[in-house]
Amino acid sequence: MNKVIEKQIGNNIRDIREKNGITQEELSAKLQLRGCDITRSAIAKIEVGQRHLYPDEIILIKEILKTEYNTIFRVNTFTD
Repeated sequence: MNKVIEKQIGNNIRDIREKNGITQEELSAKLQLRGCDITRSAIAKIEVGQRHLYPDEIILIKEILKTEYNTIFRVNTFTD
């Protein structure tokens, strides 16, 4: 995956998480309770585009943050 796109998706997740008033630690805990083995550190890496997202993580993040896929995957595709 393109690093710029990964970073934009990570920024989207961070923005949505913050708007929901949820910390990285809380998101990690909620994901773990739903069977997704992920740490707060992994959430931080996702948010800065340093770690790939797995499909099961995307599904659960969408549910926990009460958002839509198009909000998570909104990217700027401007090319010069």
